[in-house]
Amino acid sequence: MHKLWASTYKEFLLLTRDIGGIAILFVMPIVLIITITIIQDSSFKTIGNNKIPILLVDNDNGTVSETIHNGLKSSNSFTIIEKQQEHEAKDLVFKGEYQLAIIIPKDLSTDLKKKVDQNVEGILEKFGVEEESEEISLKQTIPNKEVRLYFDPATQVTFKNSVKNGIDKMISKIETQSIYKAFQEQISDDESEVLFKTDNFITFKEIMPKQGNKEIIPNSVQHNVPAWTLFAIFFIIVPLSINIVKEKNQGTFVRLRTNPVSYATVLGGKTAVYLAVCMIQFIIMLLIGVYIFPKLGLPELEISGRLLNLFIVAFFAGLAAIGLGLLLGTIAKTQEQSAPFGATFVVILAALGGVWVPVFAMPQFMQIISNISPMNWGLNAFYDVFLRNASIIEIVPEIILLLLFFIITVLISIVYNEKKHAV
Repeated sequence: MHKLWASTYKEFLLLTRDIGGIAILFVMPIVLIITITIIQDSSFKTIGNNKIPILLVDNDNGTVSETIHNGLKSSNSFTIIEKQQEHEAKDLVFKGEYQLAIIIPKDLSTDLKKKVDQNVEGILEKFGVEEESEEISLKQTIPNKEVRLYFDPATQVTFKNSVKNGIDKMISKIETQSIYKAFQEQISDDESEVLFKTDNFITFKEIMPKQGNKEIIPNSVQHNVPAWTLFAIFFIIVPLSINIVKEKNQGTFVRLRTNPVSYATVLGGKTAVYLAVCMIQFIIMLLIGVYIFPKLGLPELEISGRLLNLFIVAFFAGLAAIGLGLLLGTIAKTQEQSAPFGATFVVILAALGGVWVPVFAMPQFMQIISNISPMNWGLNAFYDVFLRNASIIEIVPEIILLLLFFIITVLISIVYNEKKHAV
């Protein structure tokens, strides 16, 4: 224990004398988490404070265009700017000044009514409810109408699909109501009598998980705090591996080998110091989420009732990161090898783990590969605690994977070092 304590104290002195390394370990994650959370916050809000300005060219001026206008307005997501000419709206969108222009064709409302009346009359005549008519309405060909949408080429596909689905839903509802109304007019002379109810029979309700009587609503803070905490924790492999390489090149390991100190004891001292660093990083991230984010207008991080589970996940994630750093430092021969490889490898693990892009949005083969990333195990465990209100039993599989990763990497480091220095 005295040797382990001496090794731990040595690592503490080395770390505290490296101001640049401390800045990387603490300042960089703080800047990252604040910046990215502010940027992503609007995408997690159900009703954004900043509405998207869109252009609307209404060539119809009828009931259909009025319904579309009111539907867009009631969504609280758009600011509608009306234009008179289609080419003007198109040019503005294609120049990137607006994300969307909606062009409603001429006579959309009147032609829709004619088409519906024509179809209803034809159906009623076939059933003998109405006498055959020689009016031109049944013979007249009414061309189909199209609502044209112009999107900025830089617009994301998800935004395009959501807008198209929303407008399609509104128009489908208008067509359905027009059919009901046409049947009403043909069957009954009393317009005040309601024969067809047009209220939606099937509705949708989203059920959110609850903690006590309070719903757990995912927000940008709950997604970004665990993701960038893990990124910060795993980034310690850079200074840790550089530290080991530096000691090898300076001859510190040679002097240690002249004393009865095993390589496992040396690694144990490094593990203790850098694990403390990981937990401090984690605490700082939690404090930012609880106290700093609300002052920036962001949601407050809810940690009540979850602290123990969160610390357990952070502890084992820190072990996995340290094991990777010890392995890299043991194998690398120069700082030029360990530093760029370590930084690049952390970014790759973050990408595979779902820090940059959610795993479910990746191609199928990438989703399979992501299962080998320790950052993915840690992130899933954090999400289980933050978003799914999981108990300690439910996060045990991820904890075991992180612990096994640490044990395997440390054993490989010890075996590699022993074989390398075997006489």
